[in-house]
Amino acid sequence: MSAASAGKSLKDSVLAVNDDLPIRTDKPVHSGKVRSVYWLTEADSRRLIEEKGYDVAPDAPLAIMVISDRISAFDCIWTGEGGVKGVPGKGAALNAISNHWFKLFREKGLADSHILDIPHPFVWIVQKARPVMIEAICRQYITGSMWRAYSKGEREFCGIEIADGLQKDQKLPELLITPSTKGILKGIPGVPEVDDVNITRKDIENNFAAFNFRSADDIDTYEKLLKEGFGVISDELAALDQIFVDTKFEFGFVTDKAGNEKLIYMDEVGTPDSSRIWDGESYRNGKIVENSKEGFRQFLLNHFEDPDILLNKDRMDERSALARDNELPMDALMDISRTYTGIAEKVTGQKIELSDNPKAEIVAVLREQYGLID
Repeated sequence: MSAASAGKSLKDSVLAVNDDLPIRTDKPVHSGKVRSVYWLTEADSRRLIEEKGYDVAPDAPLAIMVISDRISAFDCIWTGEGGVKGVPGKGAALNAISNHWFKLFREKGLADSHILDIPHPFVWIVQKARPVMIEAICRQYITGSMWRAYSKGEREFCGIEIADGLQKDQKLPELLITPSTKGILKGIPGVPEVDDVNITRKDIENNFAAFNFRSADDIDTYEKLLKEGFGVISDELAALDQIFVDTKFEFGFVTDKAGNEKLIYMDEVGTPDSSRIWDGESYRNGKIVENSKEGFRQFLLNHFEDPDILLNKDRMDERSALARDNELPMDALMDISRTYTGIAEKVTGQKIELSDNPKAEIVAVLREQYGLID
């Protein structure tokens, strides 16, 4: 099949725009890099909680969260030849992997997630949570930005001292938690007022309320869930001969039907977008094979003549133009498609089926089974 004809047949199966669905809402649709969020009306939230028996307070605000197949890297959205605006199978793969891990966390007694229902492979019904304002990064190997800093002589990461003598891509002596801020937080001594800035545990302890923790004890709970969640995923991946290198977790507080406030997992977990995953056999043979978005990032760095545009935050205008003006070869998008669907099928044991028209399917199920479309 030629790239042009492949592109033509894939255009409909790729869900690129996900913020234009006719879901009943009285608030603006929030559209992120990959997901769009539709907050339901108060009446629809109450009705679904009662009809479906969700374990939330009767007046909890609910939302429909729709994933897309868009691919973001280096803070830009990338597209393929022939007007293909995303990666076939990517959205369904990400949701399937997260669903799998969240279910395992519940079964093992760790914590719930924000997901209440899964009407379609692209769709979650979620409860509103009060987010913990921390991007919680766990690292089991030294690689990426951490290795770049280490190789330049840096030995302290988020207040933790690291030993000399480590090699690139080596396993760390212990799991490292390197948190950063989620959004711009103001008035925290020693923490710059910019998004995604590294913080120490001491910063969190001294300013726990600014991070949306109720008490200092919540920090221990958050770290426990972080380590346990990482361990569950790492063990399961190891059984598939895959290495869980590093990942990002997010947390929030919700109230259940009985009125108990609890800490839950949020966003997505253990996916190729939020984690690095390496093939075990290749690693033992001295080669890194990425089963995550990192492989796509490396492709972009090699694809363009001046990779500094992608790495240098002072060149954002040039970077945006690069993403806007360059359609990527379809074989590159199909490579990353195989990475996403391949790791999803390994993890879940289920085939990821490409939908002919995901938008029409989503509209049908939300109209017929949930009464959310007029």
